[in-house]
Amino acid sequence: MNNAQMSARVGLFFLIGVALLWITYEALNGGSFRHQKGYTVTASFATLKELKPGDDVRQAGVKIGTVASTRLADSRAEAVLLIEEKARIAKNATATIAMAGMLGGGYISLDFGSPAEGTVPAGGQLRTKESADINTLMADLGSLTGEIKGAISGISKVTGSSNGDGGLFQKLDKLVTDNGANLTQTVDNLKTITSEIRGGKGTIGKLINESTAHDELIAALAEIRAAAGETRTFVVDTRGIVDQVKSGKGAIGTLLYDEATAENLRLTVSNFRDLSTKLNSGQGTIGKLLTDDTLYRDAQGVIRKADRALDSMGDQGPISAVGIAAGALF
Repeated sequence: MNNAQMSARVGLFFLIGVALLWITYEALNGGSFRHQKGYTVTASFATLKELKPGDDVRQAGVKIGTVASTRLADSRAEAVLLIEEKARIAKNATATIAMAGMLGGGYISLDFGSPAEGTVPAGGQLRTKESADINTLMADLGSLTGEIKGAISGISKVTGSSNGDGGLFQKLDKLVTDNGANLTQTVDNLKTITSEIRGGKGTIGKLINESTAHDELIAALAEIRAAAGETRTFVVDTRGIVDQVKSGKGAIGTLLYDEATAENLRLTVSNFRDLSTKLNSGQGTIGKLLTDDTLYRDAQGVIRKADRALDSMGDQGPISAVGIAAGALF
């Protein structure tokens, strides 16, 4: 083999190697052999999880772009998405990081949103929503498993015993065994009570079996209902009377709310108070009659003179009697 053939073979292998490298690079950079055309948007998350450049951007399961790059910004993780030119994303559409499988990578999932709200422009920001990843789910599952183990251990402690004195079920069995006679007697007593009730004995038995007690109970309830109705009527009438009094109707309402009547009543009471004061102080004829005993003594003197005149009239004639009486009185 001459040098020319050797050089040709080396050159061919070199070209094949370069082609393979180019194919691999293009496949890892979007799954195609040429650069995609489109516009970029940004999606910000607390964590990108396993998302990496080259992963799909899907809407309703259909690929509409790829993850161009990832970066950190303001304590957040951002994914720059390269979206196909024909794909339009609504402003209120939400992006989440979904899993392609239990062991597969992730991808960006977009819902449709409402096209009436407008679309996200090139270089715009997408609305995002955090979602649980497989690691979070496994951690939560581990915590749940620990809680289940704790609950099972607690149940085991309740139903079993580690100190040899028997668990809950053993204690219940021992309790039933030790008190079997008492339980049997209790059951017999219950049977006796139910038999007496069925036979109409006792108050409960009569209420259940005798119609008379039932009728009396119904009648009592009817009387209670009637009394309640009368009470309601009384309350309504009382409320009506109170309303009339408040509105100034009737004698009580007039006295309470009519200013003229109240003023007349105050004047009458004031006059009566003045009159009683004058009577007590001996003013006027009636006051003097009540408080001055001079008129009383004068009246007694006149009565005594009249008695003497009458006594002397019995011994004199009519004419002289009249003169004697007049002289005695005056």
